[in-house]
Amino acid sequence: MVQKVAIYCRVSTTDQSCSRQERDLLDYAQKAGYSVVGVWKETGSGTKNNRTQRKEVMSLAQARKIDGILVTELTRWGRSTIDLITTLQDLAHWGVSVIATTGLQFDLTTPQGKLIASVMASLAEFERDLVRERVRSGLAAAKAKGKKLGRRPGQRVKADKYGPKVLQMVSEGHSYRYIARELNLSKTTVNDIVQRQRRT
Repeated sequence: MVQKVAIYCRVSTTDQSCSRQERDLLDYAQKAGYSVVGVWKETGSGTKNNRTQRKEVMSLAQARKIDGILVTELTRWGRSTIDLITTLQDLAHWGVSVIATTGLQFDLTTPQGKLIASVMASLAEFERDLVRERVRSGLAAAKAKGKKLGRRPGQRVKADKYGPKVLQMVSEGHSYRYIARELNLSKTTVNDIVQRQRRT
């Protein structure tokens, strides 16, 4: 049974307010008998990766200071199907559930939770396949038009930009997957940055 929960509210634009979400979630927590450790609110598109309030909630979860995260809808938490399943897996590793006011609880230690995770993982793979197909189509179209593709020799824009931050986070003990997600990089890029540093 979840005891300590963090309430997370998010709206997409500045002309919207988190007041209704906060009110509904506090009411839900009271009726369910949850102890609310705090309310985190932010404004930003679900596709953006600079959600500092969500990162704070994730840090609480990693520190085992909460048992669950309360949201009105899963779309308020996950940026995409891939992001949702990735964060749910991290939270499950820390023993933290995500609960929507619909009553849907993602406890990946239960048979029901594992089934839901399996379905979501399949959807995430399907989404990745669609993205790869769009990328391949775009590259083929660009080549057909005579455009030169690929990075110029010696040019590593992301590696140069994020290198110091990646190395700092590695030294702090964070996993490559965590770093990649937080900095919106691929795990390959993170690994390349670390390997180049080790060769120097």
